[in-house]
Amino acid sequence: MSQAATSASKPSQATRNAPQMDLAGSSAAKRQVALHSMVAAAAMTLLKLAAGLLSGSLGVLSDAAHSGLDLVGSALTYFSVNVSDKPADEDHTYGHGKIENLSAFGEAGLMALSCAWIIWEAVRRIFYHSVALQHSVWPVLVVVASIAVDFWRSRQLRAVARRTGSPALATDAFHFASDIWVSLAVLAGLGATWAGERLGIGWLQYADPFAAMLVSAMILRMTVRLGHESVGALMDEIPRETGRRLVREVQRVEGVMAVEQARVRRAGAGYFADLTLALPRRSTFEHTGEVVQAATAAVHSVLPTADVVIHTVPRETRAESIFDRVRAVAARNNVSVHELSIQSHNGRLRVELHVEIEENVKLREAHGFVSSLEAEILRDIPEIDAVLTHIESEPATIEEPKEEVLEDRRIEIALRAAARDIPDIVDVHAVAVVHTGEHVSLTCHCTLPDELPMHRVHEAITALEDRFKLECPEVYRVTIHPEPVTDNTR
Repeated sequence: MSQAATSASKPSQATRNAPQMDLAGSSAAKRQVALHSMVAAAAMTLLKLAAGLLSGSLGVLSDAAHSGLDLVGSALTYFSVNVSDKPADEDHTYGHGKIENLSAFGEAGLMALSCAWIIWEAVRRIFYHSVALQHSVWPVLVVVASIAVDFWRSRQLRAVARRTGSPALATDAFHFASDIWVSLAVLAGLGATWAGERLGIGWLQYADPFAAMLVSAMILRMTVRLGHESVGALMDEIPRETGRRLVREVQRVEGVMAVEQARVRRAGAGYFADLTLALPRRSTFEHTGEVVQAATAAVHSVLPTADVVIHTVPRETRAESIFDRVRAVAARNNVSVHELSIQSHNGRLRVELHVEIEENVKLREAHGFVSSLEAEILRDIPEIDAVLTHIESEPATIEEPKEEVLEDRRIEIALRAAARDIPDIVDVHAVAVVHTGEHVSLTCHCTLPDELPMHRVHEAITALEDRFKLECPEVYRVTIHPEPVTDNTR
């Protein structure tokens, strides 16, 4: 029976079949590296603050301020990774992954504020109030140690961020990497200022604030890009090429007529994909399920960990014949039809078909249903002028055979005699006569030539049934299974 209703894939099953990392292990790794980052940021902030106050260097103080904001950002990251992997609940049906994107946006904002403050303070020192630096080896040692720690932490964070896809950890890694550049600028500023005092070059006293301002401008530029990415994730923006690739892969799935809608959103490290696919309206539920599975696999080829939901809608194909359109109407009404024929007379089309109605339905109800079906066929297919429907009963109960089920020799002989009179029939075999209640039923296999067209097969089987029933009218039901000569395994 054709599918007439919309169906959806089960995302849980689709997700289970997709290649995924160990979620519990990745969550633990994210929490651990975020905690280490927070501790490292706290230690570096205190050391840089002490060194800056001792030396009076704006570069060192600005570096300390940057590390202080890193500490706040690391705390946000630690909080977000603890929340983001919580399962979905009634209030957050898509999970809690978005908090990582929100954390990344918050960190970008903090970095922008710190860069703006450093630039302002540098301009103020250059043009309005210069500060004499107290040169000491301790600030240099602190800055060198900071560079080593920042390099180590940024590599650790970046590795875990790539493995888990965490935007919060990626932003934290960028934070520590930017600290390296700030620290290098601080060293350059301290060295240039010290050299200026030793060599009597007055303008080198501005090297410290100038270096801080230059690096802050560089970091601010990268921060704007990072903030744009975070806003894009919060606004459910995905790379345009990713969306196009996803649609292309799904359209390649056999049986998909079109991708009518494709929506993708990102939450933290995960993706959610919601697609509406147009399928031929004669597709069965089983075939639709197979297409949905194949389309889900196509989505996972682009977004491996995506949670996929697929809706299907029935659509008329260009190649549909009038026969297909009649069957589509029947399928929409959830009934089976057979013996479908269409006759043309004086340019007018007349349809005849057999409809199976459950055997317990009363005639009035069955006739009303069939009349409605005929009207729908005429309305949907204007080329048809008349419809004649033969109502048949569809078995709704399981028949229990009597204990005396046996082969009736007389009935079998009559069947074989009828078969000998039909040229296309090679033989009949596997004959079984069954007595159920008041009825006698017969089943058999009928061998026919391999290359015989199906309409000839149908004619031969119908002729066999008609001739046999003339000899054995007491047989209530005859079921004949046709098979080609090459498959005759008697």
